[in-house]
Amino acid sequence: MSVGEKAMVLAAGLGTRIRSLDPETPKPLIKVAGKSLIDYTLDMLGADGVSEAVVNVHHKADMLESHLAGRETPKVTISDERGELLETGGGILKALPKLGGEPFFSCNTDAILLGGDPAPSTLRKGWSEETDVLLLLVPLARTSGYEGKGDFSLNDRGQIIDACDGEAMVFTGLQLLRPSLFAGHEVERVSTRAFWQKARDAGRMHGVVFGGDWMHVGDPEGHRIAEARLA
Repeated sequence: MSVGEKAMVLAAGLGTRIRSLDPETPKPLIKVAGKSLIDYTLDMLGADGVSEAVVNVHHKADMLESHLAGRETPKVTISDERGELLETGGGILKALPKLGGEPFFSCNTDAILLGGDPAPSTLRKGWSEETDVLLLLVPLARTSGYEGKGDFSLNDRGQIIDACDGEAMVFTGLQLLRPSLFAGHEVERVSTRAFWQKARDAGRMHGVVFGGDWMHVGDPEGHRIAEARLA
């Protein structure tokens, strides 16, 4: 195995902000231009060297499993969180035995990336032995469906720092993670941000800039914008 052959796809969330569009459908199965959000994510990964995706499920888990059954590119393995929603970090901790010993991708299912070089390859090219967390970032000007002021900036060594005026960028939801960052932690309800902080304190949290556009589809307005662009 090599860097980024496996991916963790975070699909267990409740999706409360977008639920008004279709209360009976889990967020990963909400469609944009006739295609489910999770399929945009899996197609992106499968087209760029990811052979296996571990998908965690909780809300409307049966619907998600049925939708994903038989998918081959990438092959899908389910991490079942029906009993307890573990948040992002906890979901990774539970799935860790399925993710292997090499750095793996982790991604959300509420965004669509357009243009630029393939996002997974962009992260692979930026990976190094000095990195435990590598975030794919995008400038504010190339986002839609997002109303924040940015998440992070980068210093001259490519390390993650607090967002700076005029240089703030947004985390796209796609990242590369070193499995050893999670080693020794019991499975519990915890955010990935706890592990980010561990890597950041050690100077091992970096970022690379995506060359295309990022559409956030986390609420009805973001969905409307994405639908108008892709329909």
